[in-house]
Amino acid sequence: MRVVVTRPRHSGERTVRRLAQMGHEPLPLPLAEPIHHVKEAGRALQETQGAIAITSAEAIRALAPLGPDLKPHLARPLFAVGKATAKAAAGLGFGNIAMSEGGGTELAALISSQPAGLNDEPLLYLAGFPRAAGFEAGLTELHLPFRVVECYRMRNIVPDDAVLRRLFADAHADAVLFYSHETAKRFFSLPFVQHNPDDFAETRFLCLSQAVAEAVPPPMRLQVDIADMPNEDRLLALLIHA
Repeated sequence: MRVVVTRPRHSGERTVRRLAQMGHEPLPLPLAEPIHHVKEAGRALQETQGAIAITSAEAIRALAPLGPDLKPHLARPLFAVGKATAKAAAGLGFGNIAMSEGGGTELAALISSQPAGLNDEPLLYLAGFPRAAGFEAGLTELHLPFRVVECYRMRNIVPDDAVLRRLFADAHADAVLFYSHETAKRFFSLPFVQHNPDDFAETRFLCLSQAVAEAVPPPMRLQVDIADMPNEDRLLALLIHA
């Protein structure tokens, strides 16, 4: 199957490899690129002592340039969403990692179940912008104190119409993978997509969660499949039925 990958370049490379190993034809189409705020992340670490939370491996990549300045913080408890994020944290040297299988809401519940990991300090959430609201809403509902520091920002990429024509008009794309609400919103706001709906009539839109799927325009929602758990393994499993 021809599968369009809308993830940013770095995280998308892993997905492209997985799709190729599964026998599909992966088609990268990054719609955003990260801008890292390394100094802000370093300052936040210096000003805090408690546990750290991350909901994207991009936050770990924002920490990597800190080099030796990161070493004093590697023993701090770190709560991460998903295997890829936890693996990236371990690769950078963090040793006390707890991982949730679901999304931000599940991560908040995990943290609430391990109050000793907070050490009576507010949780430091190293976040991106834009981001889903679920994690912070979950922390608030569970009365867990936290501080948000944005350590990266996603900057939009607008692909040329020629690229989109090659992916969707010259040859049929069987599926498009969406990992975030913002990315799906960017995709469906592209003029090419809005002006050429017939090119997408047989394309499946595979979404990581219900929140992601809500960005798909109502006329195309019959073409949507949603992962039963918000992780890449379950998202790619949808290709069997796409």
